[in-house]
Amino acid sequence: MNALDPAGLDCLAALAEAGSFDKAAQLLAITQSAVSQRLRSLESHVGHLLVVRARPLRLTEPGKVLLRYARQMQALRADAARELGATLGREERLPIAVNADSLATWVLPALDPLVRAGQRQGYGVELIVDDQDFTHDWLRQGEVLGCVSTVSQALRGCACQPLGRMRYVAAASPAFIAKALPDGLHAGNFAHLPFIVFNRKDDMQAQWVSQAFGVREPRLKERYVPSSEAGARAAAMGWGIAVLPELLAKPMMDDGRLAPLKPEITLDVALYWHQWKLSAEQGQGPASPASLMDQIGHALLRGAGAVLAAPAPAAVASPDNAAP
Repeated sequence: MNALDPAGLDCLAALAEAGSFDKAAQLLAITQSAVSQRLRSLESHVGHLLVVRARPLRLTEPGKVLLRYARQMQALRADAARELGATLGREERLPIAVNADSLATWVLPALDPLVRAGQRQGYGVELIVDDQDFTHDWLRQGEVLGCVSTVSQALRGCACQPLGRMRYVAAASPAFIAKALPDGLHAGNFAHLPFIVFNRKDDMQAQWVSQAFGVREPRLKERYVPSSEAGARAAAMGWGIAVLPELLAKPMMDDGRLAPLKPEITLDVALYWHQWKLSAEQGQGPASPASLMDQIGHALLRGAGAVLAAPAPAAVASPDNAAP
């Protein structure tokens, strides 16, 4: 396949970002008809339909493959502009997927210096939130350039590094415990008590109950609160039991808003950083500056290393032997 048109790839990325032709045109500061023409030209060049023109529009499987390439091209372009001291015509978007609990605790402080630098240099780090078991799908589909995930195996063409282990504990408000749990939390009453759950993908509460009481696939009374911070506040207000990152729960336990439940039962969730290999081993000399994605990865590794438990001693799959 001959070289792909950068303008067409930019249109594809804008369509994926905006979700419609008119909003993509606004992002690119061109007309809607120009977006359509560039997309048709790209589709004709590769011989595949790339976008299903529906509401909302969606990318086909070939479109997802090219979106991954378009995102990588944008990141490389941002790197080149940064090294040359040039000003980008449009802020380049560097999307990464993170889990909500990491976002609520350690990710923002870790990325803060890079985000501030991007405001000066013309690039932006965009955070996309999903359950830690599903962020990897965003990377596989080309929507993001990196992700924080529980998946330990790297995709072909990606690097994977362990970040550490996030510890989870169960807690509730002292008033809730006094009223609903006079005899404590046990195998005979957990099914009758409300558990605060992030969303329908979240199985942390079920995992904790399984470990605490030896029950396979427990059925819980779930109360959905789709925010890590709001879930912790809901628990402090007496809405139910929450299984929270210890990083989030400890300050609220220290000031008395929450009290631990069965503190001897904890869950440790191993997290990994995945990113597409855009510059490694591509002829850079030892003095060459790290790419922006490498800088993001290094910042997250430092930030996680400062607050998470050390990774368990286990081998991480080599990208050369990974599944496609």
